[in-house]
Amino acid sequence: MLRTRLFFGLLPLLLVIVVTGAYAIHVCHQLAGPLQKDLVANYRAALGCQEMRASAMLMSNALAFASAADPINARRALEERRSAFTKELMNQSAASAGRPRAKLVGELDAAFQDFSARCDRTLAAGGGISLSENMANEDALYRVFSALDRLTASDYAASRETEAQAEHLATTAVGILKATIGAAVLLSALIAWILASSLLVPIKSLTASATALGEGNLDTEVPEFSRDELGSLARSFNTMAGRLRAYRDATVARVLRTQRTMEATLASAPDPLFVVSKEGVVEVRNPAAQELSGLPEFSGGFPPGLAGPLASVMATDEHYLPTDYGKVVTFRVGREDRHYLPRVLAIGDKLTEFKGAAVILQDVTKFRLLDNAKTNLVGTVSHELKTPLTGLRMAVYLLLEKTLGPLAPQQREMLESARDDADRLLRILDSLLDLTRLEAGASALERKKVAVGELLHRIADEARAFISAAGQELVVEAEAGLGCVDVDAGRLRHVFINLLSNASKYSQAGGVITLSASTAPLGFVRFSVRDKGQGIPAEALPHIFDRFYRVPGQSKPGAGIGLAIAREIVVAHGGSITCSNAPGGGTEFHFLVPAA
Repeated sequence: MLRTRLFFGLLPLLLVIVVTGAYAIHVCHQLAGPLQKDLVANYRAALGCQEMRASAMLMSNALAFASAADPINARRALEERRSAFTKELMNQSAASAGRPRAKLVGELDAAFQDFSARCDRTLAAGGGISLSENMANEDALYRVFSALDRLTASDYAASRETEAQAEHLATTAVGILKATIGAAVLLSALIAWILASSLLVPIKSLTASATALGEGNLDTEVPEFSRDELGSLARSFNTMAGRLRAYRDATVARVLRTQRTMEATLASAPDPLFVVSKEGVVEVRNPAAQELSGLPEFSGGFPPGLAGPLASVMATDEHYLPTDYGKVVTFRVGREDRHYLPRVLAIGDKLTEFKGAAVILQDVTKFRLLDNAKTNLVGTVSHELKTPLTGLRMAVYLLLEKTLGPLAPQQREMLESARDDADRLLRILDSLLDLTRLEAGASALERKKVAVGELLHRIADEARAFISAAGQELVVEAEAGLGCVDVDAGRLRHVFINLLSNASKYSQAGGVITLSASTAPLGFVRFSVRDKGQGIPAEALPHIFDRFYRVPGQSKPGAGIGLAIAREIVVAHGGSITCSNAPGGGTEFHFLVPAA
């Protein structure tokens, strides 16, 4: 329908152009048709009159040849000029048929016939004519010239009339074309104004509504001016705006519900929670965090125990999730100390372009107290048991040395068994005391720079005794250029000996145990102990470093605290330890310590 409106709107202008073009064609046809023919005919007639005048004059001159006694040349000249005059006269008569000019041509014909007859008589007389005859000939020639003058004047008048007609036609055509051009200009302006009013107004309304929609004003509607394509576009736009309003209302309701749920969840959370933007501004805090923010430690921002991990998470986008109580931060809230385990989570949202971190302080006060009580209890019990156990062990040794008298074979066997059990129990108590000191942080590390190759060979020399006694082979592999590690060699020896003794304990005779060292990413050195034993069940791998944990079904002796002590020693060095089943069978324990 919009196409139809445009067609009918431009139709008047098209009609004006067609009519103007038709009239211009008509004028051109007139100028190139009858008027041109009249002008050409009048011009040819004028030339013919000039030629006939010259022929008549030459016929008169031929009579002079006759008077000069040259009748033959006179006759030939006369006939040539008479033939030329007659031919042109016939052309003039044919061109003047049915026109007012034919009468003048007839008068010229009569005058020429009289003059031609007199010329014949004069030639027949041999040129000897009387004065009266000569004057009669001159008079006949004059009448021919007079007839030619009248014919020429008539042709000139006809030419002037044709010229006037052409000038009038041109003047009229120019006036009509000027008027038509002016009318076309006015009509074009009128049509442009009408079309602009009918097309641009809806388009402007649609543009304004689209702009308002882009600015978030979804309540704007486009008025429907017509039922054509623009009206259909306005209706479609209004339908889209209505759906967007419905979606906005549903989204706002969902956002409000989510916000209320989040606020209720944060308000009910007992642990303090801070949401920090990438600029370091605290965007959200729950009531527990609000209470904690009033402490002097938070007057200048986050305290160092939280600011360091928060800056690291902001820089690396990696979560900070400590698992040991060594990372606990303590604040005095009210009249008691509260212990919190910080957990910093990197968060980000592409839609809102928000980037920051969530700081969650897990309240571990009760767990810390329980852990301290348990650690103190284990340490106290171990320490209290060690003194009487030492006395019992000394008594057994004295009996075995027969200081108090000889022993029967059965008595000696029982005493040796009691001695071994006392030694084993004393080692367990020593291990428990070491573990307690490590967990409590009371056992400081005595770090020294030790070459990796030297450390491996020292451990290998010590371990080969019990590995060779078990019928096994120890292989040492060290990557070139490892340099040094800054460690407590005595503590790290406990880790190596524990891993190597376990590898020997659970390997068959003739097996190969590999002790190796290699570089690791981020400036660490990787040490590993690999055996060819039966391996560890997959379900037992996550618990292998737990205290007092024993793999079910194991017949080998042990208290289950050696690996726990090894883990504490490695963690105290700032490293980590893990284990896995080797692809070719057996188990591989490896741990990382920082390079010097």
